[in-house]
Amino acid sequence: MLAILFLIALVFFVLAFKFYGGFMARIFGLDKDRKTPADAMYDGVDYCPAHPAVLMGHHFSSIAGAGPIVGPITAASVFGWLPAYLWCVLGSAFLGGPHDTGSLVASIRHEGKSISSVVKTWVGERGGFLFLSFSTLTLILVVAVFLQLSAVNMAADPAVAFAAVVYMALAIIFGLMVYRFNLPLKVSTIIMLPLVFGACWFAKTNPGVAEIFKFSLETWRWILVGYIIVASLLPVWLLLQPRDYLASYFLYFAVIVGAIGMLFGSAKFEVILPAFKTFTGSIGGFGEQYLWPILFVTVACGAISGFHSMVGSGTSSKQLRKEHDSIIVGYGSMLLEGMVAVIAIGTIMVAGEIGAGGPMGAYSRGFGQFGSLIGIDPALGTSLGLLAVNSFLLTSLDTATRLTRYHIQEFSGGKINKYVATVIAVACALVLVLPKTTVPVWAVIWPIFGSANQLVAALALLGIATWLAKGLKVGNRWLMYPMWFMLITTIAALFMLIRDHVMAPKPSYVLIVLAVVLVVLALLMLREALKALKSTDVPLAKPASSAGGSK
Repeated sequence: MLAILFLIALVFFVLAFKFYGGFMARIFGLDKDRKTPADAMYDGVDYCPAHPAVLMGHHFSSIAGAGPIVGPITAASVFGWLPAYLWCVLGSAFLGGPHDTGSLVASIRHEGKSISSVVKTWVGERGGFLFLSFSTLTLILVVAVFLQLSAVNMAADPAVAFAAVVYMALAIIFGLMVYRFNLPLKVSTIIMLPLVFGACWFAKTNPGVAEIFKFSLETWRWILVGYIIVASLLPVWLLLQPRDYLASYFLYFAVIVGAIGMLFGSAKFEVILPAFKTFTGSIGGFGEQYLWPILFVTVACGAISGFHSMVGSGTSSKQLRKEHDSIIVGYGSMLLEGMVAVIAIGTIMVAGEIGAGGPMGAYSRGFGQFGSLIGIDPALGTSLGLLAVNSFLLTSLDTATRLTRYHIQEFSGGKINKYVATVIAVACALVLVLPKTTVPVWAVIWPIFGSANQLVAALALLGIATWLAKGLKVGNRWLMYPMWFMLITTIAALFMLIRDHVMAPKPSYVLIVLAVVLVVLALLMLREALKALKSTDVPLAKPASSAGGSK
C-alpha cells in the first residue's frame, strides 16, 4: 500500500509539472531575457541574484516549515489517511502550485514587492491595506507556532540542537566562501555537506558533547528569539541563502529516505492507521469538528499555504535570476512539498497514532524505521528525522520573521527602521506563545494558524487573478475556482474555531478576537477585489514598470 500511494503521487506530480507547469508558463508569458528585480535592483542585502539550485533550496526549505509534516499527520490521525492523502496530492498540484507560482511571478513583475503591493496596484489602496493587515497578522501566527515547535525540538534532543547550531555556523562560512572568496558552488558544497551531516552523527555518538546543549524548553525559546532577531537582519547572502541551501540537502535526504521507506517498506511495515476513521474529530483539545472544513485547514502547507505567497513575493522574488526559473522554484517546490506530505502520511500509517513527541515525534520515529531499510541505525535515523524537521522549522522561522519585518515597515511607509520592526514582530509572536495552556501551545495556535494561513492563500489567489484579468488581459478562472473553495472553507473553519473557543472552559480571548478580525478583514478584501474586477481595465494605483507582460 505504501509503495502504491507513493508511486501514484510521484507520477501525478511529474505529469502536473510538465503539463500544468507549461500551461502556467504560457499564461504568465515568462521570458528568459526579461530582467528580474534581483538584477535591476541589486543591493547586496535583500535583492541578490542566486543560482537556481541555491534559490530552490532557500524557497523549498522556507515554505516547508512544519506544515507538510504536522498538518497531514494530525489530520490523518483524526480522520484517516485517505482524505489527507487525496487533499495533499490534488491540492498541491491544482491549488498550492498555481498559488505559489502566481505569487512569485506577480512579485517579479512588480519590482520584487509583496503580494499586498500587487493587490494595492490592481485592487486599490483599501484592498492593499486590508491584505497587508491580514497577512501581517498571519505572519505573526507563523512566527509564534514555529518558534514554539522549534524550541520543543531543540529541548527534546540535544544532538539535534548541537547539529543545528553547528550548521548555522557552517552556513555563514559557506556564504563567505561563495560570495566573498568566489569559491565555486560545487566545491563549497562538497566541502560543507559532509561537515553538516557529520555534526548530527558526532553528537549522537558523543553524548557528552550533546549534553552541553541540553536546555529547558523555555531557555531554547529565548535563545531562538535572539537568533531570529539577528538572522532576519543579516544580508541574505551571509546566512539566509547558504543556510537554506545547506538545509535543503537535509530535506532532499529526508525525501529520499522517505521514498525508500514508502517503496520498500510495504513488506516490512504493517499499515495500522485506517484509511478512513470518522467524519468528526477533535483537534487542538476542543469539541467535535467536521472533516470539512477542518481537515483542509489542518493539513495547511501540505496542500496550499498563504505563507508561501509571502515567501515567494518577499524573499524569493528578490533573488530570482531568470523568469523561467519561476516554474522550477515556485511550482516545483510546492510539488516537492506535496511529496513530503505524502511521506509524512506514510509514517503515521505505520505508527497508527501520534504518541509521544506529537506529530514531529511520530514523523521522526517513522523516519528512523524507514532509514533502517538502508542500514541506518533506528536511533540515529530518528535523530536525523528530527533534525530534518528542525531544518524545516528554523528556515521558515527566521524567513517569517524577516517577512513580518518587511510588512511592518511597509505599514509605516518606511518610517520604522528594520531593527524596531523586527523587535515588534517577535514581541507580538511572544504574546501568543508565553501564556500557559492546558494543552501544548502549538496545538492551541495551530488550528487558527491553519485557517488564517489558508485564508491568506485565498486572498492571494484573488489578488493574482485580478492582476491577470486587468494587467495581463488573460483568463483567470483557473485561479478563481480554487480561490472560492479556499475562501468558503477557511471562513467556515474560523467560525467553528470561534465557537469552540467561546465554549471552552478557559477560552483564549486573544485568539477569539484575532479570528473575528481575520474574518472581517477577509470579507472586506473580497468586496474590494470583486468591485475591482467589475471596474474598467485601468489599474487602481500606478503599476510598477514591469507589471505587464511586455519587456
